Amino acid sequence: MSFPWAKHYTPTHPFMQWMDEKLPLPRLVYNSVGSGYPVPRNLNYFWNFGFLAMACLMLQIVTGIVLAMHYAANQAVAFTSVEHIMRDVNWGWMLRYAHANGASAFFVVIYIHIFRGLFYGSYKAPREMVWLLGVVIFLLMMATAFMGYVLPWGQMSFWGAKVITGLFGAFPVVGEGIQQWLLGGFAPDNAALNRFFSLHYLLPFVIVGVVVLHIWALHIPGSNNPTGVEVKSESDTVPFFPYYIAKDGWFIGAAALVYCVFVFFMPNALGHPDNYIPANSMSTPALIVPEWYFWPFYAILRAFTSDFFIIPAKLMGVLAMFSAILVWFFLPWLDRSPVRSSAYRPLYRKFFWFGLIPAVLLLGYCGGAHAAEPYLMLSQIGAFYYFAHFLIILPIVSAIERPDPLPFSITEAVLGSDDNALLGTAEGSPHDTPAPAA
Repeated sequence: MSFPWAKHYTPTHPFMQWMDEKLPLPRLVYNSVGSGYPVPRNLNYFWNFGFLAMACLMLQIVTGIVLAMHYAANQAVAFTSVEHIMRDVNWGWMLRYAHANGASAFFVVIYIHIFRGLFYGSYKAPREMVWLLGVVIFLLMMATAFMGYVLPWGQMSFWGAKVITGLFGAFPVVGEGIQQWLLGGFAPDNAALNRFFSLHYLLPFVIVGVVVLHIWALHIPGSNNPTGVEVKSESDTVPFFPYYIAKDGWFIGAAALVYCVFVFFMPNALGHPDNYIPANSMSTPALIVPEWYFWPFYAILRAFTSDFFIIPAKLMGVLAMFSAILVWFFLPWLDRSPVRSSAYRPLYRKFFWFGLIPAVLLLGYCGGAHAAEPYLMLSQIGAFYYFAHFLIILPIVSAIERPDPLPFSITEAVLGSDDNALLGTAEGSPHDTPAPAA
């Protein structure tokens, strides 16, 4: 993002001048998270979750690397090695609980981050690439989390791997071949465990690479804001440092307190007790469910109970489950409204808060329940509305609704519409182009 009023990095020390010439890393940091990066002045606390997501990713990488030093990816000793970490390794119990609950914290943060983008229209031009890369990050997170859940080699780990990889068998002709290729055999065993461990260790670093692209794409148009109005003058922005660094810093501290409550006082609250039983291919658990953050998609998978003409119900469920995320790739073109923020879209705002959010929560509840009535019927209702929201309601509403009047500028939205508020605008018509402040 280049604004004429943005501060530029000018090193004064001879060493920093040499460094800036040979490897301009300080300049990169200054322009990315320093005083050289102007940010809209009206960002609310929902914008803190992007920085918090990066902190969660770093936490998962650090704890995961240390855990990998003591883990054995062999079905004969995998479960025992996890117990060894918990009982014998210094602070091993804390590292394991920090990593397990860190995954849940990461998904909580990412889900809020995604729904913030949906509400404030952060997927709209000129930020389509930011949104698309974000969806790629989410898909990589899901793959990483699934493979990590298999590693303890408990009952839920084994049967979760069997069920999820079995979904690929629903595809005609190539399905069974893909399933055997993923597992390295006909059922989850040592080959599958080794493959999942390797990929689980590798994918977080792939996520880091896509995050770099995500941030790079964000810095080209700049951050969105709650009004959806683009930056027009210097008065609309403040430097990222120190203002948002301080805001993000204390927010991370507050989130860390909540996270520590789970790690130290209720570390197994978000897990399944059956995963403390060693994997046994001859004993099927009464209820096979994935981790809680997969429940909405699992409910969509199970919502299809009857064949559709020649298409089996299982294949329909698999296609719907993947489509529930793939539909996000098309949001920039499904939503044709010229207004970004739902704060100024009264009709869409009602469908968002009283339609989409309840549907996702309903799917999450049904995904963790037994595959029986009334949960199957509720899953079908939630899945129907979920797809209808993006494929039917959103395009129609964006074409027919009459948005509320937008503020002329971010400064006007923050300080009011009087002359003192518009510090950087030229005199004349309220629709004149503002001039940069001196």
